[in-house]
Amino acid sequence: MTQQLFHLSPSDFLFPPCHFALTDPDGLLAIGGCLSTQRLRKAYQLGIFPWFNEREPIMWWAPSERGILELEDFHVGRTLKKAKNKLNPTVTVNTAFEQVIKQCREQRLHNEGTWINKNMVQAYCQGHREGFVHSVEVWADGKLVGGLYGIMVSGVFCGESMFHTVPNASKLAMWALVNWLKKHNAHFIDCQLDNPYLSSMGAKVIPRAEFLTRLKEANDYKSADDMWQPQELRAIYD
Repeated sequence: MTQQLFHLSPSDFLFPPCHFALTDPDGLLAIGGCLSTQRLRKAYQLGIFPWFNEREPIMWWAPSERGILELEDFHVGRTLKKAKNKLNPTVTVNTAFEQVIKQCREQRLHNEGTWINKNMVQAYCQGHREGFVHSVEVWADGKLVGGLYGIMVSGVFCGESMFHTVPNASKLAMWALVNWLKKHNAHFIDCQLDNPYLSSMGAKVIPRAEFLTRLKEANDYKSADDMWQPQELRAIYD
């Protein structure tokens, strides 16, 4: 299969087919363009996501293997159940998006560096205002202790990042998200790249071609009008 690195135009929103992505580095498909919400919507619909650091050009990726989490495969162990009982958390969606994305940025900035640069924050905040970028928040004693954010432009929730300030709070956010997506008959969660933390929750890896087929199947999904309205998710762990 021919590999080719594409340079995107800043004035249109076309992407090359994912099979052109490089094998080294794996999945790099294109550079350039912009982070407009129209382009972001198009990218996620095609199975492509942006990932780059400060002072780097915008880079667009479609890895040869994709990390996903089947909703039925989410692992709820005893430690997570104990954490839920101990925290007795309140869980909300889309009530503190900017706090969540900034916490995700800060946590990684201090630990290992982050791809959630200022331009990314601005772009995803605008996507949130337009109604396709969402957050799940975990609160304990009135404080935000964990959360995640991601994109949903079909029946697939494309997870971007998560954070916690107390142990297991990010996993509690994921557990709540899984149950919320199940309730609304969504397809699966796109984890993009696999890592041990996601694997511990039940994530697996599938080939790019299979991922793209399943993503296309999810494009006809229509979410309920109130699915992502700011709200508390009551009894979400039942």
